[in-house]
Amino acid sequence: MIQSCAEPIPFGTLVEYWFGELTEDAEQRVEAHFFGCRHCSEQLEGLASLGRGVRSAFARGAISAVISAPFLEQMKEHGMRVRDYPVSPGGRVHCTISAADDAVIGRLKASLSGATRIDLVRMNEQGELLFRLQDIPFDPVAGEVLLCPSAAALRRMPAHTNILQLLAVEPEGERSIAEYVFIHAPS
Repeated sequence: MIQSCAEPIPFGTLVEYWFGELTEDAEQRVEAHFFGCRHCSEQLEGLASLGRGVRSAFARGAISAVISAPFLEQMKEHGMRVRDYPVSPGGRVHCTISAADDAVIGRLKASLSGATRIDLVRMNEQGELLFRLQDIPFDPVAGEVLLCPSAAALRRMPAHTNILQLLAVEPEGERSIAEYVFIHAPS
């Protein structure tokens, strides 16, 4: 039976350690704790296992995600073949995924300055809500949101049109930032 830790490392600190985001001093303190604490070491291994599972599912095209530009660059550095569809506000884009593609990226261009929270809404041509991703990650300076839909799901889809909308969620309510139309054709 594993003894619990008297001063467990907070989950957020474990994540920051895993991603190399701690200061050198904080990293050394956390590592010293790991060497003497089986409980926290196992918590870190659980986080690492979760990360491996997510990476594997993502590489298989099993999940959809809003990603960062550095994550996209890592995908490319790891040899993933990425099909890229930039689209401006109010724009339309014809898109597909081929057997040679590992991932598809929808680059939703937008003015994001001043936004503190953004939601992404996906609707069909009839305006019916298909899903809503709340509080998505975004870089207000980058001027785009990077959507990476599930490659496995895209490969199974028939021809269809989706409307994506970025919404700024503010204390006063929601406001539309931009709308985009994706016209998918199977390859």
